[in-house]
Amino acid sequence: MTSRSCGFYWHERCFWHDPGAIGVFSAPGEYLQPQPASESPESKRRLKNLLEVSGLIDELTVSKPPAATRDDLACFHTPRYLDELEVGSQRGWGDAGEGAPYTAGSLAAARQSAGLAIAAIDDVAHGRHRTAYALCRPPGHHAEADRGRGFCLLGNIPIALRRLQKHRSESTPRRIAVIDWDVHHGNGTQSAFYDDPEVFSVSIHQAGNYPLDTGEFEEQGQGDALGTTLNLPLPPGCGIGAYRHALQRLVLPAVTAFQPEMIVIACGYDACGKDPLGKMLLNSAAFAEMTAQFQALADQFCQGRLVMIHEGGYSEGYVPLCGHAVIATLAGSRTNVHDPQNAEIAAWKYQSLQPHQRELIESWRQGWARYGSLSEADAQVASCCDIHTR
Repeated sequence: MTSRSCGFYWHERCFWHDPGAIGVFSAPGEYLQPQPASESPESKRRLKNLLEVSGLIDELTVSKPPAATRDDLACFHTPRYLDELEVGSQRGWGDAGEGAPYTAGSLAAARQSAGLAIAAIDDVAHGRHRTAYALCRPPGHHAEADRGRGFCLLGNIPIALRRLQKHRSESTPRRIAVIDWDVHHGNGTQSAFYDDPEVFSVSIHQAGNYPLDTGEFEEQGQGDALGTTLNLPLPPGCGIGAYRHALQRLVLPAVTAFQPEMIVIACGYDACGKDPLGKMLLNSAAFAEMTAQFQALADQFCQGRLVMIHEGGYSEGYVPLCGHAVIATLAGSRTNVHDPQNAEIAAWKYQSLQPHQRELIESWRQGWARYGSLSEADAQVASCCDIHTR
């Protein structure tokens, strides 16, 4: 294993999933003119193409692992739900749940997507790579054990981590932090580990977007796992300053205090300023900065073990630039692709931390402190991530 060995996992099959002509909606309707679904293959296919054209892909270890098996899927999903998906697949169409329509071939694509997540997490957990990026499609962080939701058919991260737990050995990481920075709440991942004290589930998302029934700060786990779920529902309009403050003041210290042995990031790009389904203001440099900060934590506390699982992001033009910046950072590459939107987005008004955003984040930090002081973790974060908390 090299000092910055980075695996890249993809498969053409994932791009062939077709949710139907639903546009930005969860289902077609009489007065909704058909249009391609927002969750289309283009944003991810264009990211793969950009990696090829820039040459960055030649610095990665590329893998096309097998699809997840039925036994793999059953590590998280119920038999009834898996049976229903298979019936719909044979019929040629189905609705897995709220906002999760699918057509012939979708289940094969979803199984392949889960297979990418399994391989990426397994390879990093067992030391075959230091870091990994899985270009998963369909996404998975909304899928629950007994239904799909929000474009997601199968829970890629829960499947992969439950499988890892099922087959772990003495050397397998036990304490795992999952950080979801997709603009939508990672409800499926939260539900999978809500009572598991060995998995710290963090979601930083736009408040009141999707789903509407989950993602509040007060949801913090249950039983022995109380304090291992952390939600930061940021108000719409948050930009680089708010995300930076949220990470420095709460997310990074809380993850450090948990002392994980591996970090997994549900890597969505729909918090970017160009996304049609989010109202946040990040640019590609902000995603690269967040990647570098979690990488610094992983290097200091997790033997470098960091896995990125691609989730949402619906700007076909801008997602590739965000993804390239993240993967280049993950791989420690000097390959640079100029982002002509970076400076423009950074110059938008309200990019700096606003008073109401600071007040909200500080209130969360005080509320979280009842599970233990973060002051010691603050110092560790500032040291390893070269940041200064205020």
